[in-house]
Amino acid sequence: MRLKSLSPVAVFSLGLALTFTACSEPMPPSASAAPEPAANAPGQSITPARVNTFTASGPLVVEHQLDLMAQRDGVISRLAVDVGTWVKAGDVLAELDNRQLIADLEAARSKANSTDAELRSWQSEEKVLDADYDRAKKLWDAQLIPFEQFEHAKYKAEEEHFEVQRAEQSLAAAGATQQSVALELEKTRIRAPFAGVISRRYVRDGQEVARGDRLFWITGDGPLRMGFTVPEKFINQIKKGLEVTLTTSDLPDRSYKARVIEVSPVIDPSSGSFEVLIQVEKSRTDLRPGMNASVNLTMSR
Repeated sequence: MRLKSLSPVAVFSLGLALTFTACSEPMPPSASAAPEPAANAPGQSITPARVNTFTASGPLVVEHQLDLMAQRDGVISRLAVDVGTWVKAGDVLAELDNRQLIADLEAARSKANSTDAELRSWQSEEKVLDADYDRAKKLWDAQLIPFEQFEHAKYKAEEEHFEVQRAEQSLAAAGATQQSVALELEKTRIRAPFAGVISRRYVRDGQEVARGDRLFWITGDGPLRMGFTVPEKFINQIKKGLEVTLTTSDLPDRSYKARVIEVSPVIDPSSGSFEVLIQVEKSRTDLRPGMNASVNLTMSR
């Protein structure tokens, strides 16, 4: 059929029919359509790992830190250090008046020397009498001397043995006395038990102190440590040697490496936690004992 033989109304109706047919046909699939997610295999599930962050804080401490106490009564005769002085182990920090003890020690030493000389004299006499006894025994065996003379030599030798024993005991006692006085004399010299810095001084020259009075507070120069408690759910994740980062509000722009050096093998049943001890790796830093520090622990479960 030719279009020119159709009326204008028929041509318009035919165009509408062709347009409707074209729009009703299904559109081809788009190349950019996202594929449907694949279903998980039976029996399998994907659980995202949970990350737990735990923040611990506490003061920095050193293992060697203590108050030095007076070990005997006395008067401070000399102060050798002041606050801020760095000392080595064994350095004398102060002395008590020890003139009387020095005199007592000299007397004890003289007594010990005198007793030792007396012992040597008795030992020499012992040898002489032992020789007399041996000779008397041989003469008695040969029936050349009476029995009374033999007994006399025997008793003299035995008596000398007792004198030697007595002198030995006296020498031991004199030596013990000398050692006791020497120990008391040493107590008048207050020495540093370890290397560190004098943090506080509680006494002054000429002050009278009693046994047990505080004299100095000495703090070791390291290593710096911090102890804290961690919930028991992390017991299998914190191990000895674990490296952590330590920060402090006193030095906000800096951080320091530390390492776990001790992990308690038991859980505190009252708090449900265990103790951890860390140590700053460098011995010389800007950190100081007593600073408050924090450690952030990130652990997955």
